[in-house]
Amino acid sequence: MNKNNRQKTNIVLLNKIKLCIVMPAHNEEQRIARTLENYGKLFHNLKKNKKIKDAEILIVINNTWDRTEELVKKARRKYKEIRYINFKEGGKGFAIMQGFKEACKRDWDLIGFVDADMSTSAEEYLHLAIKIEDYDGIIASRYMRGAVVTPKQSILRIMASRVFNFLIRSMFLMPYNDTQCGAKIFKKQVLVSILPELGITQWSFDIDLLYRLWKKGFKIKEVSTIWADAEKSKLKLGKASLQMLLSILQLRIINSKFRRLISPVKPIVGVLWRKLK
Repeated sequence: MNKNNRQKTNIVLLNKIKLCIVMPAHNEEQRIARTLENYGKLFHNLKKNKKIKDAEILIVINNTWDRTEELVKKARRKYKEIRYINFKEGGKGFAIMQGFKEACKRDWDLIGFVDADMSTSAEEYLHLAIKIEDYDGIIASRYMRGAVVTPKQSILRIMASRVFNFLIRSMFLMPYNDTQCGAKIFKKQVLVSILPELGITQWSFDIDLLYRLWKKGFKIKEVSTIWADAEKSKLKLGKASLQMLLSILQLRIINSKFRRLISPVKPIVGVLWRKLK
């Protein structure tokens, strides 16, 4: 389905659904105002028109020293659907887990997360909520048929992503085409069941999350998405690729039946990780 056709898709009534969207934010002053306007406006209108029972955009500010909190407060004054919490600690995985813990205290049906850079628009995120149906969770994919990525990714970036995905499929035997896309939604009870087990908070957080759900037999749906590669990206491909490789090696060791035999490798991985930080 191309972008124009996707935009014409009728939005079904979600008047029985209560959705919480966790949005980690680390030094996002250049991008978060636009993102919150997009998300705040859509979900405010959905609530106003009774097309969704309740919705919240929960910003998890972490290890931030720029104007992110100021801009979040400004957006909150305009849209009551926006709420935030702030931590001195940093890391996307850490922020998402704290957001999950906070969301699980309240009466939500669906809890998900999305990147603050608006690579996934509010309309596209809503598409995930609509498509979850009877599944336990749903994840967006940039590498399934029908996905639209703009601007077109470089050959180098595509190759790095596909090699990384091949390693994940080989090491964890999961079927997903894109574990790293920053747009996912899960049933609340599903998150409650695995949240105490989550521990990896660096590059492999998404893999750890999906792998634990996969092992427990939960049904996770993967759907193609429209993805706008964020401007002013903080990602340095070479360094990030090495960090991601070390993270999945560490995760594989932790979850291996032979972890006692291969545990001597773990400190080496840790040293290499610290040198790359």
